[in-house]
Amino acid sequence: MLVLVTGGAGFIGTRIVRALAEAGHGVRVLDALLPAAHGAPPRPAPPPAGVEFVRGDVREPATVEAALRGVDAVCHQAAMVGAGKDFGDAPDYVRCNDLGSAVLLTAMARRRVRVLVLAGSMVVYGEGCYTCARHGTVRPGPRRTEDLAAGRFEPACPRCASPLTPALVSEDAPPDPRTVYAATKVAQEHLAGCWARAGDGRVIALRYHNVYGPGMPRDTPYAGVASLFRSALAHGRPPRVFEDGGQRRDFIHVQDVAAANLAALTAADGLLAPGTLRAYNVGSGTPRTVGEMAAALASSCGGPQPVTTGEYRLGDVRHITASSARLRAELGWLPQISFAEGMREFATAPLRGENTRVPPR
Repeated sequence: MLVLVTGGAGFIGTRIVRALAEAGHGVRVLDALLPAAHGAPPRPAPPPAGVEFVRGDVREPATVEAALRGVDAVCHQAAMVGAGKDFGDAPDYVRCNDLGSAVLLTAMARRRVRVLVLAGSMVVYGEGCYTCARHGTVRPGPRRTEDLAAGRFEPACPRCASPLTPALVSEDAPPDPRTVYAATKVAQEHLAGCWARAGDGRVIALRYHNVYGPGMPRDTPYAGVASLFRSALAHGRPPRVFEDGGQRRDFIHVQDVAAANLAALTAADGLLAPGTLRAYNVGSGTPRTVGEMAAALASSCGGPQPVTTGEYRLGDVRHITASSARLRAELGWLPQISFAEGMREFATAPLRGENTRVPPR
């Protein structure tokens, strides 16, 4: 099988390309090497032997058409990620994520490429799933500025204002995007679903949780929290943990995410009926708090301990963890890298744009 991997020179894309090549598949990479992800000037790692690299943007129809020649399936990783700096980033997110996906899907329809594995995100769920002792499963609204400023970070029941218990969210939960990035990830899935129905395509949307690992971009407002903490420690500074550090997330190693993509590409034809999209959560299954993650990184590299600041961002959600049972049952995928093992590796591994490892202190 010849697979086109858009964004294949990026953090996650690089690992997917390696996994596909090691499994014996043909791989072609399409990547624009944008400065936000690769620095300026970009210095991407060389692709594995036999992998074809095409520098180009998914928003350019002619480039995408050429990159799709002879392709059997597409693994769409190219995207602008993260929470961004402010709402002024909205046009860039929409252009990169939604326009880029629309151009790619149009070209796939013309080329009759029928299999797509889409890099989705857990951000589509918004605040996630909670239970109230009186009202059962509820979906709290956005947290109020006055509550956050007063240090009241936990969302309350929207019906009785009682404390809530966070629970695992399933793929069948309705979307509830709380940021521009989240809205574009919802739109990507809807566009892919329309493409599948119009041309008998098959789409697997892998909703990644908090992906971390060697090669994450460093020192950028679009990086994930793990990268920001890791960058601080590399400069001898303590990680700054927002709110009270009790935010629950599911940290999943990039190697396990690559394995999920390989499983999806292998299974899509036999698993899905033509014209369908099926979503899968990709997480470790073991929620951790942001404070725990920061402490694990600091301890692993002997750096300064985290500082809990009480700061907050309005677009952030308190808890978002999801069940990956569907992915395990239907695709036979299991995460291999434990939280402790992954954090020990990540604490001293190079980030994108770094040439040296962090020396243990």
